[in-house]
Parts: sequence; structure tokens; C-alpha cells
Amino acid sequence: MIVIGENIHIISRVVNDVIKSRDPKPIQDLARAQAEAGADYLDVNVGYLRKNTEETMTWIINTIQEVTDLPLSIDTMNPVAMEVGLRLCKKKPLLNSASGKTDSKDQMLPLAKKYNCDVVISVINDKGMPAEGDSKLDSIMDTVAYANDLGIPNENILADPIVLPISTAGEGQKNALATYEFIEMLPEALPGIKSVVGLSNISNGAPMELRPLLNRVYLIMLARKGLYASIHDALDKDIMSISKGERKNLVDLVYRTWDGEDIDLSSLSQEEINYVKTAKVLAGEVLYSDAWLE
Repeated sequence: MIVIGENIHIISRVVNDVIKSRDPKPIQDLARAQAEAGADYLDVNVGYLRKNTEETMTWIINTIQEVTDLPLSIDTMNPVAMEVGLRLCKKKPLLNSASGKTDSKDQMLPLAKKYNCDVVISVINDKGMPAEGDSKLDSIMDTVAYANDLGIPNENILADPIVLPISTAGEGQKNALATYEFIEMLPEALPGIKSVVGLSNISNGAPMELRPLLNRVYLIMLARKGLYASIHDALDKDIMSISKGERKNLVDLVYRTWDGEDIDLSSLSQEEINYVKTAKVLAGEVLYSDAWLE
């Protein structure tokens, strides 16, 4: 599985502060650490970047590329910042992300064509985010057709079904199920297009100490459906092991749980018990609460 390291993100106080101070060391340390951990891309998420857009984006991209040659995933809602980032990339970048919203189709997709880069297209459109797997697919098919008309081939497109927090009352678990369905249907419906998710969204709102467990188990379940790429914490050693095809015992346990096997918890370690209980929540078998492990 392709891993896009999420750790250079504007919501991080450290990243936000060093962008203001222009101290390169913390960002370069994050870039090196993710590269050493096995990330395939580094996501550079700068949000909208309203102030000193061009100068700030130039500083960030150059600062990162001084210490790593990993390709970059440029994540911003600002088309000016996006173009600056794409232009400076030394390796073929990833435009993260476009959508079916009119302004995105008009501003972001032409940049993907201009710079001949890969592009993440989400299922969001002008009406919002479709809820069901088939409606997500219908929505993105329209955007893909638009991208194709611009000259962007399917092979350059990654489709993002948009992961919602599992803790979202009444919607989180439904969205998890719809995401499995979308990823499974994608290869047949849109040959050549690959799937990608912002994995850590699944655990937003959950107790901080339990977020990594949700992320790890969800990655196992998405991988079973054929997930191609994941944007996640590259500094989490366990999730990186899972993304590289390791931790077979835990993967097998999650699959058996998802298949409905009655697992004897008394024969398992505490870690294994936690994976079984979490798989049941992410499969929609058990209602989510912050105390799902108890």
C-alpha cells in the first residue's frame, strides 16, 4: 500500500508556528522522520494559506526538498498556493485534492493537467457529500468525466470517498460501510483509477489514546477491500507495519471477526482482544461509544 505521510499539517501547533517563524528545523525533522519510517509521499497540508501565499509556499516546499527526495502531496484549498507548490516540486507531485465542486473543477483540475501530475478527486460535489457507496461512485464518475475531457487520464487519478469520524452520531458507522463499498466497486466502475483515504479522519473525536487503534484496524479493513493509498501518521510504527503487509496475526483476526466468526476472547492477548472489539465497531456490528473496549 502507498503511504502518504500526514505529519506536516497546518493544524499542528509546531508546523503552524515554524511557518510563521521560518525555522526550518522542525519541518525538516518531520520530513526526515517520515522518510525513514517508510512513507512513499509526504503530504504538505497548508490549509488555505491566505497570507504571503507565494512566498510562504515557496519556503515550505524548498525547505522540505532540501532534506528528502520523496515526492510531495500538495494539500491546499488555495489555487495560487497549489500552483506554486506544484511548480517547485522536483518529482512528480500529487495534487491533493480536487472535487466535483464547480470552483474546484475550474481551478484545481486544470492545474493537474498543466503540471501532468497525479490528482486526488473526492466524491464531494456542489450538493455536498453523497452518503451511500453507489451515490459516492455516481458523483465521482461525473467529475472523472470532466477531468478526462481536460486530458487527465484515469491512471493519474486517485478517488477519495471521504472518511467521516466513526464517532459521528448516526452517520460515522454508515459512512464506514459506504466507504468499504465504494472502494470495492471502484476498479470495475472506473478502470485505472485508484483509491485513497484520509485515514485518521475515522478516529477524530475519539479519546486521544484510542485513536491509533481505530486507525490501525480501519486500515486493515480498507486494505481487504482493495485500498491503494492511505494518508496517515507515518510515525506510528504499528500502522506502518500493517501498511507494509506485516502483523499477519492481527490482520487475520480482524478478517475472521468481520466474517462473523465467534472468536474466543479468553484465548487472546489484550492487544488481540482490542482489535476484535474494534473490528466489530468498524463493521457496524456493535454501536460506537467511547467505551467500546470496556
